[in-house]
Amino acid sequence: MLYWLTELSDGGDVFNLFRYITFRSGGAFLTALVFGFIFGPPLINVLRRTQGKGQPIRSDGPEGHLAKSGTPTMGGLLIVGALLTSTLFWARLDNPFVWLVLFVTMCFGLIGFWDDYAKVSKQNHKGVPGKVRLALGFLIAGVAAYWASMYHPSELQYQLALPVFKDTLINMGLFFIPFAMFVIVGAANAVNLTDGLDGLAIMPVMIAAVTLGIIAYAVGRVDFTEYLDVHYVPGTGEILVFVAGLAGGGLGFLWYNAPPAAVFMGDTGSLALGGALGAIAVAAKHEIVLGIVGGIFVVEALSVIIQVMYFKRTGKRVFLMAPIHHHYEKKGWAEPQIVIRFWIIALILAMIGLATLKVR
Repeated sequence: MLYWLTELSDGGDVFNLFRYITFRSGGAFLTALVFGFIFGPPLINVLRRTQGKGQPIRSDGPEGHLAKSGTPTMGGLLIVGALLTSTLFWARLDNPFVWLVLFVTMCFGLIGFWDDYAKVSKQNHKGVPGKVRLALGFLIAGVAAYWASMYHPSELQYQLALPVFKDTLINMGLFFIPFAMFVIVGAANAVNLTDGLDGLAIMPVMIAAVTLGIIAYAVGRVDFTEYLDVHYVPGTGEILVFVAGLAGGGLGFLWYNAPPAAVFMGDTGSLALGGALGAIAVAAKHEIVLGIVGGIFVVEALSVIIQVMYFKRTGKRVFLMAPIHHHYEKKGWAEPQIVIRFWIIALILAMIGLATLKVR
């Protein structure tokens, strides 16, 4: 919205700053961060009063989690509210990719809110049936995948771009739509599975989002794409403003989610943020790179899939408990130790993901 101030500019005044994505990204970050600090305490108080017993704690989970009983959930409302406000203020609202990412984020956030509300109101950790959540998720992702394809350049439409092998494009035809749907839904649910310890999910999400935001900014500039020898996707640079809002809102949330957490992100936040990561990757034509920079989420999801499949086949478990962060809890690792080590791994994977921009 503030981009419209450029109409008041003669090219050499302060209003001209609003033309620059980097300047507006900084504004979005600070806006979201301040939003989190201002609205965090009252939101947590409201959630605490309305939820009573807070998020239900699984009786079969790690023993240390019983001490978290009574902690309110739906803290993702703080992140989503911060990034929505900052994006609407600072992004160009005539950019289709901005609306695409916002659409996916808000819709998955609504699914997560419904699920959180069902869990809290019934004091049952099952919430909304998984099949219903998946069906709604694929419906939203289908709209987003088609939407993105319509705004991709004709030479990239329905194509799968590969990292490193930059001259290679795989023509998937209409199969690109279900592929992109899988990327978005898979990312949303993988982040959801990762959100099991205080601060565990939010930092890797911010790291992955900032990495993808930098990539989206790079592929949205002709000069950068020529230097890096990557495919040009006009308009994706504006996604950096959204990502900056996500980072600011995420840090604001982490202030209250740091151990011991005053509030949990809940499915409201994890599904919204995971869906956002998938949507950004699809918009920027870097779906495979998402699997690298979001490697933590991939491993968490795979650990659950492996555990379930192996148990059904043999009646035995590969991990002491899935997702894998609970496995390390069962092995005696302290919660902060697991969280910080996962953060370090997320940073390493982000560096690898960024390196794919130049490696050939």
